[in-house]
Amino acid sequence: MYAIVNIAGKQYKAEKDQYVYTDKLAGEAGSKVEFDSVVLYGDGDKIQVGAPVLKGAKVTGKILEQVKADKIVVFHKKRRKGYRKTNGHRAQLTKVLIENISI
Repeated sequence: MYAIVNIAGKQYKAEKDQYVYTDKLAGEAGSKVEFDSVVLYGDGDKIQVGAPVLKGAKVTGKILEQVKADKIVVFHKKRRKGYRKTNGHRAQLTKVLIENISI
């Protein structure tokens, strides 16, 4: 059983007892979250597709921790000009444990 869910403008595949790393969500570690914009629900051979979302379907989970992603290095260079610039960042993520998918 799985569901495709819109979380903060991005789509994620959510399965029961699996982890999902999303963009940072408001909330403390241990708090419950609920996502009600389920786009697709699949259970074996049965697949239900929403137009645009499934009515009454929701995915519940628990925030485990707020983490940072790996560092992304951004390097700019213009050849023969002596111009080099290095920059980078680490994205803020939220680790969510999917507890239940209901339809």
